[in-house]
Amino acid sequence: MGGFFGITSKQDCMVDVFFGVDYHTHLGTRRGGMAAYDKKIGLQRKIHNIENSPFRTKFEHIFDEMQGTSAIGCISDSDPQPMLIRSRLGTFAITTVGIVNNSDELIDQYLSSGAHFDAMTGGKVNATELVAALIGEKPSFVEGIQFAQSVIDGTANILILKDDGTLIAARDRVGRIPVQIGKNEDGYCVSFEQFAYTKLGYEHVRELGPGEIVELTPDSESQLAAPGKEMHMCAFLWSYYGYPTSTYEGINVEAMRYRNGAEIADRDMAQGRSMEIDYVGGVPDSGTPHAIGYANRTGKPFARAFIKYTPTWARSFTPAKQADRNKIAKMKQIPVIELIKDKNLLFVDDSIVRGTQLRETVEFLYDNGAKSVHMRSACPPIMYGCKYLNFSRATSDMELISRQTIVELEGEEGLKHIEEYADGNSERGKAMRKSICDKLKFDSLGFQTIEGVEKAIGLEPCKLCTYCWNGKE
Repeated sequence: MGGFFGITSKQDCMVDVFFGVDYHTHLGTRRGGMAAYDKKIGLQRKIHNIENSPFRTKFEHIFDEMQGTSAIGCISDSDPQPMLIRSRLGTFAITTVGIVNNSDELIDQYLSSGAHFDAMTGGKVNATELVAALIGEKPSFVEGIQFAQSVIDGTANILILKDDGTLIAARDRVGRIPVQIGKNEDGYCVSFEQFAYTKLGYEHVRELGPGEIVELTPDSESQLAAPGKEMHMCAFLWSYYGYPTSTYEGINVEAMRYRNGAEIADRDMAQGRSMEIDYVGGVPDSGTPHAIGYANRTGKPFARAFIKYTPTWARSFTPAKQADRNKIAKMKQIPVIELIKDKNLLFVDDSIVRGTQLRETVEFLYDNGAKSVHMRSACPPIMYGCKYLNFSRATSDMELISRQTIVELEGEEGLKHIEEYADGNSERGKAMRKSICDKLKFDSLGFQTIEGVEKAIGLEPCKLCTYCWNGKE
């Protein structure tokens, strides 16, 4: 997906921006970039590929290469950015988080007369460059940002560094992902993640509302456009993508996951799902807090039956090829035999997408002597690939194990009954779960409900995007 971080300050801010961007590495692993403004030098920029080496390593010499009292940076799972743009609005650096699904249509409709775009590998247009061009269609940054966000099919959080050191930050039109503001005695910062700047000594000011646009200088924060009333915040951020220390709309990710695990346990107990369980564990890392919540509620002991060896292995889903992701996932799993052999185990995973890695995890547990393996998903069945955010494990609909199973059971006709299949109490829902159990060798399988996730988050359901589960915003 990606994230951004920026500072406008009375002092050189490169060190803080370096660490602020680095704190967003959990949101992407393809490219990192930084742009800075210095009164004498002007705008500068560096972009590096971080697929095989982390942001911190690739940018460790940035202090010798760039300087500035204002700077922005990003972790990107897609296009190289920030971009340096010359337009009638002036020269500026821009970085975005989100996805543009209709780039070809936008170019044809608005930018075909004289606009030039550098095609990347595969002929794909750089989405951030396209957003910048759309902004340049209007006479001001505010009008341009609002225009771009109104015509984009997808999502666009935008951070701009102007050639006078001023920052402009804009949250996407319906607030699917956050933009947060902090400050210290020398200036202001803007970030996807609140903890990135509180860790650096900035105090939290506030989170922008949906569609809100602000301008930041070292001395001031000015609202350029008021927030809209409609919000559809991505519920999956709390379930999976958010870092444990992250807080969105005042709701901490780790605490939400404990509540979510407890909700799953409550439903199991209410349905009388009595299983002989020796240990409850999480599929690491993001499944672990859900499992702690489940164990605390049921009174079953929590245990880490296997550990991920992370010092040298990248996150398992990041390589482009599924086979490579599976290989890395397998290499990272180190068993604790005493907690597996002859034990009945229940695991909670953050979600079940394709199921490929989970199948290998269960086989790994049985190979190490597990007596039984029960699985709970902290999310409802994923029925739709996300079209609003550029997740690094973006998945087409028919790669999803839930949809695959529906088609296997009932053919294309079954896709007319997705809502029924999502319901674990319906006959179709039970059949889908049994089939997935058979495929992945679970002794039992349960999915969280949309209502359970919403309750664990605590926001009004109308303010949450649950598209990947029910096809609705």
